[in-house]
Amino acid sequence: DDGAWCTFERKYRAAMKHPTPSRRLDLLAALSRQTSLAVGCYCADEAHCHRSVLRALLVEHGAEIA
Repeated sequence: DDGAWCTFERKYRAAMKHPTPSRRLDLLAALSRQTSLAVGCYCADEAHCHRSVLRALLVEHGAEIA
């Protein structure tokens, strides 16, 4: 449900602010400006999938998204 999704997103974003995940987001963002990258998963609904949050985080870190 939407409440559970909001809780998940908040916790996922908090976890990605830690130094190691944040540096990895910076690295992926930098790589995206020089080469094509792909992230895959099997969730049917991107609106309620970690990849939608990951995409937003990558954009926030300066990634180029096609």
